[in-house]
Amino acid sequence: MASILRPAPTSLNKSLSSARLFCPNPNSFATINPSRRNHSKCNALASEIFEDFLQNALHLDESNPLFPFLRYGFNQIEGVTAALPENGRWGILTAAGLIWVYLTVRPGVLMGAVDAYLLAPLQLGLDSLTGRRNLKMTDFVVGERLGEGSFGVVYSGAIVPKNFVLEERVGKAKRRVENDDRFTERVILKKVKVGTKDAEEFGDYEEWFNYRVSRAAPESCAEFLGSFIADKTSLEFTKGGKWLVWKFEGARNLADYMNNRNFPFNIESIVFGRILEGLDPIKKSALIIKQIMRQIITSLKRIHDTGIVHRDIKPTNLVVTKKGQIKLIDFGAAADLRVGKNYIPDEGLLDPDYCPPELYVLPQETPNPPPEPIAAILSPLLWQLNSPDLFDMYSAGIILMQMAVPSLRSTTALKNFNSELKFASYDLRKWRELTSSKPDLRVLDLDSGRGWDLATKLIARRGFLRRGRLSAAAALRHPYFLLGGDQAAVVLSKLSLNK
Repeated sequence: MASILRPAPTSLNKSLSSARLFCPNPNSFATINPSRRNHSKCNALASEIFEDFLQNALHLDESNPLFPFLRYGFNQIEGVTAALPENGRWGILTAAGLIWVYLTVRPGVLMGAVDAYLLAPLQLGLDSLTGRRNLKMTDFVVGERLGEGSFGVVYSGAIVPKNFVLEERVGKAKRRVENDDRFTERVILKKVKVGTKDAEEFGDYEEWFNYRVSRAAPESCAEFLGSFIADKTSLEFTKGGKWLVWKFEGARNLADYMNNRNFPFNIESIVFGRILEGLDPIKKSALIIKQIMRQIITSLKRIHDTGIVHRDIKPTNLVVTKKGQIKLIDFGAAADLRVGKNYIPDEGLLDPDYCPPELYVLPQETPNPPPEPIAAILSPLLWQLNSPDLFDMYSAGIILMQMAVPSLRSTTALKNFNSELKFASYDLRKWRELTSSKPDLRVLDLDSGRGWDLATKLIARRGFLRRGRLSAAAALRHPYFLLGGDQAAVVLSKLSLNK
């Protein structure tokens, strides 16, 4: 329990200590001045402590929509405890504070409840009013096939304009959607395979996760528009088949750029909005890669804070938008470990090239999750003991190595790297000593090896209490990111574009 409470209560403990100085035991204070003035002072101080705790410990301020409700709740507690002796009153406030910390520590039991019982129904209602939950196959035209996975096929597409004659559709004319000026609102469509074992179930999970992430971390994923069921069999459509729809964010993923020999310079103008001048190639490469990694890890932190682990982080699942943002896609393998959604202890979905050595997001001996309300209440214990978010962080480390070391970008080279890494007991420093491939590590060795140090702390075994690998929050505090050269380049590019 102490480890659960360690991150946030520092401010609370400090404030409570101050409170005891100003609001001592009423028995010792009574002989001096037993009037109401002391209660008023303590009330004012308690209010100050509460606001300090919210703002400095939990980083919630008046702009947060929950703040008024929390303030109201605190006032009610104060009213109930006003007639109690001072010691009893502070005992209740302390207990309430500890309960509050437990409910707000990762993965956020309180925010999860707010999402499930308030935000999700509200989103459903708004989407129903605006028609987003009433999509039909006739609303879309399917274009070029972009890729295929175990449970679905991805296509480019577009929203059908009003008064459009469906007989003139793009499929029959064999024209690409992006080259047809009749279609201005482009989308990405994913057909869930019909007749494939578990495909329908994973399609439902992916839909659920896209709605969940769109509420909790909208900047981290492609904008999800909804789903529809095909009402007849025609061309790409199969009657009864589910289709998922996203707003078109970009035509290429990170793997598309990495497969080009000119990477990372082929993505430079997209990420920064301009070409960086006055830098040698190694330093420029380092800045570009750092900016990409910063975005990846920031997105991972956002989804981890909600209790979600992606479980399939790799370059093909990182779309590069036209504005230079790196967004997560394909949540079919994701698990919400706050409520146990899409999680079975002895089953794992993985890509062996990017999967960590533990293979499973939680130990196999972990019991099946209980009903959702109970699972949610117990989830802070689960996260503190097992740190399931570290599963994704290993994958992020592999991506960092691939981007920084050109010889690791091919499929064959990556497999060889993983074999050598396994032989080196997943110790990147040991791998560097043993490998005969002579990798070019100059990008990682810049700035006293900060990039290399970050890589070694992401690509590592999970040790005691499932730790030993940096979390997303800890990675963003690593000196590799604190230098901020990539952020300065972004600011400069924005200033240049505004002129």
